[in-house]
Amino acid sequence: MAPALTSNSFRIAPGGGRRRLCSTREHKSLKTVTAQARQNPFSFGKPQGDASSEEEAKGEGSGNKANRFFIDFGKIPDAKSLVPVVTSPSTTLFASTRRKDPRTVFVAGATGQAGARISWALLRQGFSVRAGVPDLPSAQDLARVVSTYKIISPEESKRLNAVESSFSDAESIAKAIGLATKVVVTVGAAENGPSAEVTTDDALEVVRAAQLAGVGHVAVVYNSGPGGFSGQSTYNVLDGISSFFSNLFARSQPLTLGEFLSKVAELDVSYTLIKAAFTEDYSDESSYGLVVSEEGSTTGTASEFKVSKSQIAKLVADVFSDTSIAENKVVEVSTSQSATSKPIQELFSAIPEDGRRKAYAEAVAKAKAAEEAMRAAAKATEAEEAAKKLEEEVKKLSEKKTRATNLNKEAQRRVVEAGSSLDNLFIKAKGLGNDFSWDKLSSQVTAAVSQINNNDTEDMEEKKARTQIATVRGLAKARNLPSKKAVVKKPPQKPKPKQPDPTPEVKNIFGGLFKQETIYIDDD
Repeated sequence: MAPALTSNSFRIAPGGGRRRLCSTREHKSLKTVTAQARQNPFSFGKPQGDASSEEEAKGEGSGNKANRFFIDFGKIPDAKSLVPVVTSPSTTLFASTRRKDPRTVFVAGATGQAGARISWALLRQGFSVRAGVPDLPSAQDLARVVSTYKIISPEESKRLNAVESSFSDAESIAKAIGLATKVVVTVGAAENGPSAEVTTDDALEVVRAAQLAGVGHVAVVYNSGPGGFSGQSTYNVLDGISSFFSNLFARSQPLTLGEFLSKVAELDVSYTLIKAAFTEDYSDESSYGLVVSEEGSTTGTASEFKVSKSQIAKLVADVFSDTSIAENKVVEVSTSQSATSKPIQELFSAIPEDGRRKAYAEAVAKAKAAEEAMRAAAKATEAEEAAKKLEEEVKKLSEKKTRATNLNKEAQRRVVEAGSSLDNLFIKAKGLGNDFSWDKLSSQVTAAVSQINNNDTEDMEEKKARTQIATVRGLAKARNLPSKKAVVKKPPQKPKPKQPDPTPEVKNIFGGLFKQETIYIDDD
């Protein structure tokens, strides 16, 4: 990667067959360019009234020592050699294992009105700048401007690299960030190149890319003045119509500043938001002292003045020199005629930390605590259910044990009863054994049989007497009855069962020429 300024950048004097640097005398056009550079050093275009090289060569030997060497950058045919250009961010920059450079800053929209001045201020304070530009011609224009007006020195140009970067994709922006540890983006009109606008949505993509790239600190500069973000009023009668149509055809409304800050607070990257109303460098306010106030404290005050872009650039460079004093703070910057110049530490020391980051951290902590409480409650419920199940199992086992004990007792009782019965039986059997004799048994059986026979004899005699009495009475009654002729009834004859029709038997005779049927008839 070639350095921005080389020996070819100097104008070579013609003639004499010897090349040497040419000194200059008093030159009216040079004075004009110098005056213009003091008023607006970031103006585009070549200085008016440049003299020809022949006239400058004739002026050699003058006694003017204020500017010993004249560097004519306007004569350089191509400005590519002035700024090292990375045509497309390499993926190795995004995924590289190399250590981050704490003195490298990525400037998103480096060709914007404030972005260009921020890049210059960072180079003046010794930082290396990765200038994010929408296209390479913009980087060439930036190189031509800074070289023409001698805004940066050759040594500073070696620390300036241009990378092509847009605001559409966080991953591509992260690759463009590379080894930078700090990022700055300006929200406002003419900050994405000479005419395009950088919205809060674009700035949010840059902050997200910074988180992806492992950036330690992001500075967001918010232009709240007329002509700033979202085409704020320039006191033109057509502002209302243009605003209406821009909102009508816009795909989505950009985030408000409060919404933007809320989303930034959710990301894991330190930030500083600087809100100011921009003015040009040649305005009266550029000579006033800076006033840094807490968010919302200076709105509507009569002593509030705008801030020049160069003052904002210097403030951003000072913040990056010591980011700890401005970490997670939102400030409003203005100027005052009575304000004196103060160091950056004194300006930011009285500003409290942004409440959004603290509120988000508390909300995250509460959410985690609630989640942990829910998990603990779920575990407690599971433990309680397990305890209930265990208690039920223990109860069932206890009931089974009680039932088994009762059964055991019942079995023991029955065993005891059975044992006592057996003992009684054995005792009875033993008693029977002692009293038993065959003679006694025979006499007992004989007595029983004789008693039965006696009883049968008495019954038979009684039945016989009764039969005789009944017979006598029957004969006497029969004599008194009228005589009748006995009639003998024949028993009814049962009909013979109907025999089934005989089935003829068919035989083939004479080789099947004739058939013979045989019918069998019952003789009955």
